[in-house]
Amino acid sequence: MSDKNTLTFDALDSSINVSTESPKSAVAENLKLTLNTIFEKSKSILFASIGLLVFGGFWSLLTLYTEGALPGPVSTLTVLKEMLSDPFYDYGPNDKGIGLQLFQSIKTVLSGFLMGSLVAIPIGILIGANTICKQIFYPIVQLLKPVSPLAWFPIGLVVFKDTGMATIFIVFITSLWSTLINTSFGVASIPQDHKNVSKAFGFSKTRYLTKILIPYSLPHIITGLRLSISVAWLVIVAGEMLSGGAGIGFFVWDSWNALSLEKVISAILIIGIVGLLFDRIFTFIENKVAYKA
Repeated sequence: MSDKNTLTFDALDSSINVSTESPKSAVAENLKLTLNTIFEKSKSILFASIGLLVFGGFWSLLTLYTEGALPGPVSTLTVLKEMLSDPFYDYGPNDKGIGLQLFQSIKTVLSGFLMGSLVAIPIGILIGANTICKQIFYPIVQLLKPVSPLAWFPIGLVVFKDTGMATIFIVFITSLWSTLINTSFGVASIPQDHKNVSKAFGFSKTRYLTKILIPYSLPHIITGLRLSISVAWLVIVAGEMLSGGAGIGFFVWDSWNALSLEKVISAILIIGIVGLLFDRIFTFIENKVAYKA
């Protein structure tokens, strides 16, 4: 057999080996990736469990230190279970289930947050895109941003003459700043090359806005929204303590007045879980819109 035929058969053998081994290697690689993912998830769950055990141990030590004045984890979780067994009961204005109170707070937060976002994003775009607008608005932002949320409550009462609207107002005014500042930063950081390309192709203002400005600054905007929703959820508890009537903040204050610390701590745990869910939702959106090279 000639050398040419030998080379042909060798090449055919090697191609058969590659074709038979490729699916196996692909399966092995997928299996390896799956096992790595499971391992990482298991490791995260393990570390989270250790953290919860440390937290529970510290909590138990505080209970011992206060000689039972502070409820321990077991008694608190028992009360929390009872609260969650019937969360939507309604026996009157001052006696509602934790589910109804939580729903009221979420509705208030989302109302103020959405109105704040509708104001903050356009102003942030103006500040980031125009130097004159930045010189006009940015000093106002720096002046009002450090003001405590509760300081706005009397202003809201005077303007709206309603405690519910005053609570929405303080959520609105405090959720402005993070979104506004992050939006302006994202717009201001658009590379000059992007702007030159838009000029070279003769983009209209609308096309520049939809094709360059918003897509580039969107990750910064979502980051601002994530920070703003955290601030809004933080503010709602204090606002509802002042306004009274309904909401998770009112529930905390009412439970304290009834000397039920188990309910107070249970409400704190629920507040933390809901705040974590808000953060996870916006983190997920932020990762989806983030630019990946």
